Amino acid sequence: MKAEDTVSIDLAGKTSIADYMVVTSGRSDRHVGSVADRVVRDLEKAGVKRIRVEGLKQGDWVLIDAGDVIVHVFRPEVRDFYSLEKMWSGGKAEKRPS
Repeated sequence: MKAEDTVSIDLAGKTSIADYMVVTSGRSDRHVGSVADRVVRDLEKAGVKRIRVEGLKQGDWVLIDAGDVIVHVFRPEVRDFYSLEKMWSGGKAEKRPS
């Protein structure tokens, strides 16, 4: 889906909400929605149950809660504003190929 600037953050020992957080960007609200939809379909295909999704209709920021993994898909300017990877990684975010 050509998501951009994907970062994986290990949350072990930092919080009980999840083990990992993935933060990525889409170029537009439509692209953000498409990326998020694909992530949800792939998680379902992998057998993940009880996936919760918020923000899909708006397309600025979609939160996908898959239990042990939380995925955030942002438009770039919204991602810059919230800076989640800076807050949670403590400078240890692992950049992944998109």
